[in-house]
Amino acid sequence: MNVRKLGLTCAVSLAIVACGSASAPDEVKAASGAPFQTTEVAQFASPWAMEFLPDGHILVTQKEGALILIDPQSGRKQTVSGTPSVKSDDQGALMDVRLAPDYATSKTIYFSFSEAAEGKKSRVALATAKLDPTAAALSDVRVIFRGDDRSEKGGHYSGRIAFSPDKTHLFFTAGDRQLMAPAQEPGTTLGKVLRLNLDGSPAAGNPLAAKGFHPAVWSYGHRNLLGIAFDADGRLWEMEMGPRHGDEINLIKAGLNYGWPNASMGNHYDGKAIPDHEPGDGYEAPKVFWVPAISPGGLDYYNADLFPQWKNSLFITGLSGKSLDRIALDGETATKADHWDMGARIRAVRAGPDGAIWLLEDGENGRLLKLTPAA
Repeated sequence: MNVRKLGLTCAVSLAIVACGSASAPDEVKAASGAPFQTTEVAQFASPWAMEFLPDGHILVTQKEGALILIDPQSGRKQTVSGTPSVKSDDQGALMDVRLAPDYATSKTIYFSFSEAAEGKKSRVALATAKLDPTAAALSDVRVIFRGDDRSEKGGHYSGRIAFSPDKTHLFFTAGDRQLMAPAQEPGTTLGKVLRLNLDGSPAAGNPLAAKGFHPAVWSYGHRNLLGIAFDADGRLWEMEMGPRHGDEINLIKAGLNYGWPNASMGNHYDGKAIPDHEPGDGYEAPKVFWVPAISPGGLDYYNADLFPQWKNSLFITGLSGKSLDRIALDGETATKADHWDMGARIRAVRAGPDGAIWLLEDGENGRLLKLTPAA
């Protein structure tokens, strides 16, 4: 019996997230004391994502469109010039930022943002630029990919970036833009994971092109894809925000349909039921899900030595959950392992070069936090 479909109340506490259902998620271990110490490094105006430069500086994107370069040792911040105009109302933002695989020689960065389109419409865009960290400036800014611009709604841009392990392709997430049905439509990029060449063009050999799909599509049936990362064995993991509950962690495989909006472990916001993922329904079910929701904001893969007990894990941030969650990986199996109440909405997580875990809080005066082993 699925209590979610019967409208019963699921319990939430600071230490545990659990909900009874026929296919209930694993219980999260109670957080009886976090095994890390938290250091505040800086504050930002609605930060969104971060990236580490080889010299130790950090790039931080902010919702309204500013790209900030910070020295975490001194706390000195500089606003990087040359960023494009961002449509930042509602869920729009200057979103993800990543160094190009050849950054050491090219000084190229990739970043995503929401931009205005015709009339009241908008879309997600992926761009490259040359970064001069000394001058805190971008040059040669080029938009290399634009998503479908049919939506006048202000959310579900997604826009997360991951490079393939061999550094020859770029995986990019394009949300359903709150339109739902296009996630199942072949001819659009909405509600899809995309596989692109490094210049933004569709990669050759994408699995669904011969079936009439947009040539960039790698997988489909997604909602709002807010995290994507490869593990040490080259598996691609994706995190997306569900509707009313049903947040998901998916193992992304070429050509598969992940069900949205035809299947979900959540319901529509108006209370209308959505069929659960069931064996044999033709949709790839999530490896982990949350009922009730934590409203995940960010994801990163961890495999460093600073926290050896957490190697081969995914870290997930919670917005409404005000949380940090660890998902243990074992091949294609993912299991909820730890849940920590962080006392604030957490937008982003990244594993730093030294193995520390870095977090960005959401909202005005959102803090950049560094997590290191407890003394």
